[in-house]
Amino acid sequence: MKWLRKLYDWVLHWAETPYAVPALITLAFAESSFFPIPVDVLLIAMALSFPRNSFRYAAYTATFSVLGGVAGYIIGYYFMQYMGNTIIDFYGYANQYESLAKTFQEHNFIAILVAALTPIPYKVFTITAGATNANFVEFMTASILGRSLRFFAVSALIYYFGERIRDFIDRYFNILSITFAILLVGGFVLIKYLF
Repeated sequence: MKWLRKLYDWVLHWAETPYAVPALITLAFAESSFFPIPVDVLLIAMALSFPRNSFRYAAYTATFSVLGGVAGYIIGYYFMQYMGNTIIDFYGYANQYESLAKTFQEHNFIAILVAALTPIPYKVFTITAGATNANFVEFMTASILGRSLRFFAVSALIYYFGERIRDFIDRYFNILSITFAILLVGGFVLIKYLF
């Protein structure tokens, strides 16, 4: 996994260059369709460097992450056998692909929303959504909601708590995002059954 650590460090180094914003935009797009390092890494570093720009960075990240998700959808829809299967194999989801595809046919919105919020590789879900011809309006709505909530939450924590929150986010990112996703999805389920 040394190559992954080198890639992680390479991503982080962009925060200290004049090209930080273009790097953030590019990484947000790529991470939603094929790139392995979460864009949160660069977003956190940039928000810590310039806290007053935190929400602007979150807006860039959410926008280009959703556009990258559309690219993932297109890969699944048009190029599944040429590119999509390779990407899904790389992330170790080949064995789960069939059940994932079935989930999309039954729960497209919830599946994308959970992937957009949590450390689950969002790109695997965007590609699968395209491959299964999932409802595009639901896909976009869940992507915009999930990605915006995730990145604006990270930026808000940095803006209000600064450096103190960095270690906490790094240490508990997976647990925090999964907990948040469970609460959000639970809220949707509760609303669905109550109304």
